[in-house]
Amino acid sequence: MGFTDETVRFEFEDSSKKEIGATLVAVYKALEEKGYSPINQMVGYVLSGDPAYIPRHNDARNLIRRFDRDDIVEELIKSYLKDQGAEI
Repeated sequence: MGFTDETVRFEFEDSSKKEIGATLVAVYKALEEKGYSPINQMVGYVLSGDPAYIPRHNDARNLIRRFDRDDIVEELIKSYLKDQGAEI
């Protein structure tokens, strides 16, 4: 199979979307339990890629690292837009 000049579409599977959402909730709870500001820590991780923003507590660091940060951002944006009434 060779390369083509045509744009290739990539579609997320629904199961991946659900896994990202469940993972973000689990990481949020782990951060909260450790006394951190969950939103600040998660933003720090997504922007920098530094896993030190996420604790090992409840395996949160390993959970979030299963996904590319780009995929996490994409899912967050889609979720926000749907909540605002956009047809995605």
